[in-house]
Amino acid sequence: MTQSKIKLNAAEDVQEFVNAASKCDFDIDIYYNRFLIDAKSILGILSMDLTKVLTVDCHGENKEFERTLQKFAVA
Repeated sequence: MTQSKIKLNAAEDVQEFVNAASKCDFDIDIYYNRFLIDAKSILGILSMDLTKVLTVDCHGENKEFERTLQKFAVA
């Protein structure tokens, strides 16, 4: 399992992230504080507070999805 910190600033960012996550054949969770959402759920992510830095847990590997994570990564 790998963990990354990301920031999604707009609905277009959420859509791009969910599209990339949906192509993966493993579970991906996204959360902040105690809110845990399936990263393949666009409505779930849009219901989160997007002003916060989000944590992503990947339970597998996919090079294309890793590039998407790097695009939205925060230091």
